[in-house]
Amino acid sequence: MSEDGMDVDSASTPKTENTKKKLGQPSASSESASKYPKMDLAQRIHKLVMFSKGKLENKEMSLEEEVKKEILEEIENPSLYRSLMATLGWESVDKLQEMDEKHAQSMKEFEEKVEEVKENAGDMEVLDARLLAARYAAKSLSKDSAVEMYEKVLALPKLSSGKKIDALMECARVASFYGDLKKNIELIEKASKLAQDGGDWDRRNRLKVYSALSKLLSRDVKEASGLLVDCIATFSCNELCSYTDFLVYTVISNILHLPRPELKKKAIDGPEILSGSKDIPEVIKLVNALYDCDYNLYLHAMVEVHAVLVADRFLEPHAGFFMRELHVLGYKQFLDSYKSVRLDSMASSFGVSTSFLDLQLSRFISAGRLTAKIDKFGGVVETNRPDLKNAQYRDMIQEGDLLLNRIQKLARVVDL
Repeated sequence: MSEDGMDVDSASTPKTENTKKKLGQPSASSESASKYPKMDLAQRIHKLVMFSKGKLENKEMSLEEEVKKEILEEIENPSLYRSLMATLGWESVDKLQEMDEKHAQSMKEFEEKVEEVKENAGDMEVLDARLLAARYAAKSLSKDSAVEMYEKVLALPKLSSGKKIDALMECARVASFYGDLKKNIELIEKASKLAQDGGDWDRRNRLKVYSALSKLLSRDVKEASGLLVDCIATFSCNELCSYTDFLVYTVISNILHLPRPELKKKAIDGPEILSGSKDIPEVIKLVNALYDCDYNLYLHAMVEVHAVLVADRFLEPHAGFFMRELHVLGYKQFLDSYKSVRLDSMASSFGVSTSFLDLQLSRFISAGRLTAKIDKFGGVVETNRPDLKNAQYRDMIQEGDLLLNRIQKLARVVDL
């Protein structure tokens, strides 16, 4: 079955002839995945919101007009336009009501087509008709309408696990497009459970990327980093994010969790990273500066990376978290090389003032993020590397005390 038949752009309403040729099914391959909702449009809308809030500078003058034109002329989505009227202060346009009426008529015809194929065709044709309606809703209607249509697809009898996984992933994209993280996670978890029991390699591989980005939004960065680096050589989810964005997510998440040898192997010298390095210069500068122990350049690269974080809809909600963790990572790596170091010498290495460094180190030390102490009188930072065996002994004693307390409470309950 050709993808041309699956694209809702090819017809605004269902046709009554050549049903099998014109309609389509969800597919595990990226090339035949639904084109809508367009996640690159969501990225551009996010940038406009960040510009409007003053979090990004150097706004592209044509960006707003391009987004308006795409919403009104290509996807014809009045619900999305109205939501941005409130967010970005856009003015209403006359054609919104006209589009509402057009879509209502189209959805009526889709339902009529479903009833027709129920009577005159088989289960596969019913699936085709339901899916075409769902994809039309994902393109031109509200989030709730699109999710409702995909739920009708999933409610069909005799639907294979592979088709369910595909439909769940498409519905998860709808939730992600509109920023509904709870619904997105719910749908991906359902798809993951199905994938454990069945589903081909390509579906499971693509589902890893969906799961990784949902975990990134949930700030489960460690889990996301492992999934992302596993998929870097086999990435095929262009419908969810661009490969350039995928590389950014992979490097940013893994720089926080990979040990130096693995960081060098996977996030610096990996062939996929090297081939795409020209497209992500800020991130590459950051990871190279950390590995080369060029801490002055590292902090400067962090400033550039902050703009990258803010401009991305998956990373921006946690931009502050990433910046804090990158600071801790740099300071920890520096201090691991010394038993003690002068504060002014460390400040010179990072290219910051002594007072700024003193403030940051004090905050991270008091929070337990750095194992060091500051001798303010002598102007020295002394490292205090934890003894692993002693730490394990303390943990064992604490856990033993907790267990004894629980046993005593249980004994009192039994005596009663």
